[in-house]
Amino acid sequence: MHVVGLQSDLVWEDAGANRDHFRAAIREVAARAEGGLIVLPEMWSSGFSMHTERIAEPEGGESEQFLVEMARETGAALAGSLAQTLSEAGLLSEAGPLSETGRPRNVFVLATPEGGVHRYAKIHPFAYGGEGRHYDAGDVMISVRVAGVRVTPLICYDLRFAELFTSRAAETDLFVVVANWPVPRAQHWKALLVARAMETQSYVLGVNRVGTGGGLVFEGDSMLVSPLGDVISSLPPGEAGVVEGEVDPAVVDEVRISLPFLRDRRPEVYRTL
Repeated sequence: MHVVGLQSDLVWEDAGANRDHFRAAIREVAARAEGGLIVLPEMWSSGFSMHTERIAEPEGGESEQFLVEMARETGAALAGSLAQTLSEAGLLSEAGPLSETGRPRNVFVLATPEGGVHRYAKIHPFAYGGEGRHYDAGDVMISVRVAGVRVTPLICYDLRFAELFTSRAAETDLFVVVANWPVPRAQHWKALLVARAMETQSYVLGVNRVGTGGGLVFEGDSMLVSPLGDVISSLPPGEAGVVEGEVDPAVVDEVRISLPFLRDRRPEVYRTL
C-alpha cells in the first residue's frame, strides 16, 4: 500500500481555508495514492487551538465530511485529527461514549473510499500544554484494515507512551502518528518515531505540521520509518511537502520472523513489578 503524509502549514482556526488548501494538496497526490492512505496533520482544520467553542465540530460535521468526500473522489483512505464533539448526548462512538463533562475530544478520523468512518480519540491529552483542561481523553484504541494493511492511529503526545505501541504491535503493520509537535522538542519527535518502529517491528508514519500557530513554531520533521528503524522518507525541517512510500505487511512478517523479539515480551510479569 502506498502511504502519503502531507506536511503543511495550517490556517489558525479557519476550517474552511484549511479544507480549501488540503483539497488542492490531496488532488496533487491522488494519482499515486489511489488505493492507499493519505494523512493530514493533527487538528488539520484549525491548528492546535484550545478555543474549543470556536473550532470543535460534531461527529459527521463539515471537516469529517470533507475527508469522506475526498476519499470517495481519490480512491484513497483519508485521515487526520479534528476537535470533535458527539452529535447527541449518550451516543456511543467507536472512539468511546460521551464523557460526563461533554467536552470535545481530539479525534483521529479515518475515512475510506467506500464511505466508512473510523475514529480514535487521543488517549493522552497534552497536559503540559493545557490540552487536558479543554479536551477529554479517549480510552479506546482501534486498528483498521486499509488495502490489507493493519493501521493503528495515534496522536502526537501518545508517541511518548511506549505501552500503547507495544500493546498493539501484534495487530499492527503501520502505526500512524499525527502531530502538532513544536520545535523545542523536535529531536524527541524524531528519535521516538524511530524507536517506536524498532520496538514494535512495524512501519511508523509520523505526520507533523510546519509554520506557526498559537505562539509556537513547527518544523515538521515528518517521516516514514521501516520496521527495522530505517527512515524511508523525510523532509528538511520547516519545509512543506510530502513524505511517502510503500508499506508491505510481508516485510513486517519477515522482520518479526527473522528477529523474533516481540515473542520474548512478558507483559504479565511487567504488571507485577
